[in-house]
Amino acid sequence: MSTDRSFYITTPIYYPSDVPHIGHGYTTVAVDALARWHRQSGDDTWMLTGTDEHGQKMMRAAAANGATPQEWVDKLVSESWFPLLETLDVANDDFIRTTQPRHEERVREFVQAIYDRGYIYAGEFEALYCVGCEEFKTESEILDGTGAFEGLKVCAIHSKPLELLQEKNYFFKLSEFQDRLLELYRTEPDFVRPESARNEVVSFVKQGLKDLSISRSTFDWGITVPWDESHVIYVWVDALLNYATAVGFGSDPEQFEKRWPAYHVVGKDILRFHAVIWPAMLMAAGVDVPKGVFAHGWLLVGGEKMSKSKLTGIAPTEITDVFGSDAYRFYFLSAIAFGQDGSFSWEDLSARYQAELANGFGNLASRTIAMIERYFDGVVPAAGASTPADDVVAKTVADAASAADAAIERFRIDEAVTAIWMIVDVLNGYITENEPWALAKDDAQRERLGTVLYTAAEGLRALAVLLSPVMPVATEKLWTSLGVADALGALQAQPLRDAGRWAQLPVGTKVAALSPLFPRIEQSV
Repeated sequence: MSTDRSFYITTPIYYPSDVPHIGHGYTTVAVDALARWHRQSGDDTWMLTGTDEHGQKMMRAAAANGATPQEWVDKLVSESWFPLLETLDVANDDFIRTTQPRHEERVREFVQAIYDRGYIYAGEFEALYCVGCEEFKTESEILDGTGAFEGLKVCAIHSKPLELLQEKNYFFKLSEFQDRLLELYRTEPDFVRPESARNEVVSFVKQGLKDLSISRSTFDWGITVPWDESHVIYVWVDALLNYATAVGFGSDPEQFEKRWPAYHVVGKDILRFHAVIWPAMLMAAGVDVPKGVFAHGWLLVGGEKMSKSKLTGIAPTEITDVFGSDAYRFYFLSAIAFGQDGSFSWEDLSARYQAELANGFGNLASRTIAMIERYFDGVVPAAGASTPADDVVAKTVADAASAADAAIERFRIDEAVTAIWMIVDVLNGYITENEPWALAKDDAQRERLGTVLYTAAEGLRALAVLLSPVMPVATEKLWTSLGVADALGALQAQPLRDAGRWAQLPVGTKVAALSPLFPRIEQSV
């Protein structure tokens, strides 16, 4: 059933100072799968991703590479960040870059609006700053340096020395929003998810909020402050506004009204910006706060968070070149509880590829199609009288579809995949128990053989639809092989919330040979 529900979802906008690693890919495919699910359920869906291109770190990286900041970001985005979306089969609706005029003009307008409303003032500022985080550090985020950095204060995340900055800056009165934010978290318990993230945000805000420095005057790679051109807007304020500027804030009120507010999916290390500073900025401007912020965990490799500075980053192509984009998407969306930290290992990926994709789903699809070809000349047979075993399959499909949809509503993609996988496991067991190859030897069992193969093929129809947001390539191949495009339409057009309704596959449909969805991978990884 189609609805007119609006579903606007964003990835963080990535800082393209280096090449993307599998952590960036993880966030992006998670948001893409959620967007695909809603889009295919008939919700008015919009998915945004993009790059955050201003700030001191970018200026320094450009200088180190003998380029202007704009030349440097253009190169990074075109060579690394656009291709990532193709590598991982991401179907985003928009890609925003913070150096685009559509963004820069609207940011100035927004900041001017909160200045006019009395939420910005000039002041003196001295604090320790981490260029890597583009963030002033509080005492709990500062460590004493060791080794080469003995005697210096270093960032707890980057282990690099902090810089003492003394500037005349403009400040946003963040401290005035403490009570309103706590009220938001109380009245909208799902505003920050999962619960561990919500608890962290609530306790942080309860400790009291300091006003936020929102401009810098010591460098010029940024958007200028509208009433004082000698200052540029703090990169995080500029970056957060992308979610609003991309859907027409300040330029297209109709589109903004239609799309806003958004759901934001972020890594937990940038949770406070999204769950504290961002809603406070929106409140100051008189704009609705987001629908919610979902913080996922870190991807750990060898027990450590992936980091560019520690060279533990793995490029997504290292995985997709061997296993394909579907396996990448399936692995990260099912092997890790969405919202918790998860460990990546080549051994685990390889084992799951073999067991769940090649032997589980892939083998089920190829042998079902092959038996329809062998025993019914490639034509989907009619089902006869159903037995309790057939009814179990139909019930499994219906239950899995509704459980998966409910899990997606909770942003638990991993639980959705687990629910859908019940169909794979039940169908494999059903084929083993009903032995169609034995039924085919007895003419008296012809009707029963038809029932078993119709049941298996209809289960595949449901699987193709339900798994298409997670594995768009393999499910498209399966849909083509099932030969239902003429009768039912394109795979992407199948309404997901109706996927569990039994007996949608038309009898008499002509199937086509199916090459292995997940070919065996010979090389050891």
